[in-house]
Amino acid sequence: MAPLEAGLDGIVTVDDLIAAGPAGWDVARAGAATALGSGEPLEPGMLGAPLRAPPKIACVGLNYRDHCRETGMAAPERPLIFAKFASSLVGPEQPIQWPDRLTEQVDWEAELAVVIGHRLQGVAPDEALAGIFGYTAANDVSARDLQFADQQWVRAKSIDSFCPLGPVIVTPDEFGDPQDKRVISRVNGETMQDSTTAEMVFGVAEIVSFLSHACTLEPGDLILTGTPWGVGGFRDPPVFLKPGDVVEVEVEGIGVLTNPVGRNTR
Repeated sequence: MAPLEAGLDGIVTVDDLIAAGPAGWDVARAGAATALGSGEPLEPGMLGAPLRAPPKIACVGLNYRDHCRETGMAAPERPLIFAKFASSLVGPEQPIQWPDRLTEQVDWEAELAVVIGHRLQGVAPDEALAGIFGYTAANDVSARDLQFADQQWVRAKSIDSFCPLGPVIVTPDEFGDPQDKRVISRVNGETMQDSTTAEMVFGVAEIVSFLSHACTLEPGDLILTGTPWGVGGFRDPPVFLKPGDVVEVEVEGIGVLTNPVGRNTR
């Protein structure tokens, strides 16, 4: 995200804001009207990724019933967790790209993402949502050939630029029920995914609780909650991204995250 107005008790980025805790959030909220009123209208390219350095990026695989059906796989009995590296983060309008000859099967995955606001350890599902700072949209870009060849997912999903995030973080009071939101992806204007978070196998509260029993969730941690049906690798025939494409991820209540596909990096 573009830096907040300097002078709000040292809060410059969203990372700073999350680390400041509730007292800092009150300071920023009080100064938000002045900061927004004195700024310029947003234009493409002005926003970076809302988070610059999340302590952890945790992701959930096969977490939509419709996606399980399109893959021919059974829904998991418990959340299927993997990680992405923070070096994969990019913001709106920044290119998705990859090293030449590394992969030929780059796919999109539209996702609702959760930003943790409070330290959470061993919380019950009915306590989990209170620990969330906000929600944003993410694209869990995936190199399918690497994913299936490696038989694990981290390298295929952690290539630089493979985690577009944004355009903004929406706080829980504004976002509402996370299990009642439409999730859409488009490639070159054509709708590829169109589903709802009601299709999740494990809801946001269950995911946060599950993770908090395995590892302490810290303020600023990012959780990608899974993708619905319509990814390119399971189409007939498969469709993969190529330089010149434009990918949009839209989550109801958050907005549209747009990223071009750039030329291979080397």
